[in-house]
Amino acid sequence: MTIQSRLIVGLSGASGVIYGLRALDALRQLGVETHAVATKAAEMTLSYETGLKPSALKDRADHLYKLPDVGAPIASGSFRTLGMLIAPCSVRTMSEIATGVTSSLLTRAADVVLKERRLLVLMVRETPFHLGHLRTMTQLAEMGAVIMPPLPAFYAHPETVDDIVDQSVGRALDLFGLDWDRTKRWGEDIAEGRRPASRREP
Repeated sequence: MTIQSRLIVGLSGASGVIYGLRALDALRQLGVETHAVATKAAEMTLSYETGLKPSALKDRADHLYKLPDVGAPIASGSFRTLGMLIAPCSVRTMSEIATGVTSSLLTRAADVVLKERRLLVLMVRETPFHLGHLRTMTQLAEMGAVIMPPLPAFYAHPETVDDIVDQSVGRALDLFGLDWDRTKRWGEDIAEGRRPASRREP
């Protein structure tokens, strides 16, 4: 297995567990091997927001680890990956990663991604933010993480909630160099967008 086809997906207890589920679906479609870990709060949110059981994660991920399993492959820097996407990312999870004092496999894996200078993308799901949240985000950005709240892209003219979710997931996967066909692109898929510069008439 090459580094180009392996990604860690974490799901924490914020609202928006559908982002993690759709990311796993997209990665399977793209042929990317997934290594997933979810918090207990994420499992509760999964049931509340979707009616699904935790087994739904096992069905979608190639490898699903238990939260206390700090001996899992993703807890080691020698296990090569493209990086890690946490979708959704709670403020608690974000804050724990920022301190470097990790208490679970999810935050340990994120810490490993940062120390190995790999890409960590956090789809933070809280609003509004107070100053402490913003300072924590700044600290994480300085450490190399990408803070990416899943905001709707109305320029893509979404018709369903699924369209909104898929656009955010697709843009997150873009950061890892992964091109999902559900992603709508300005100037390409969207007719009203500007044409690419190379196609403009003089």
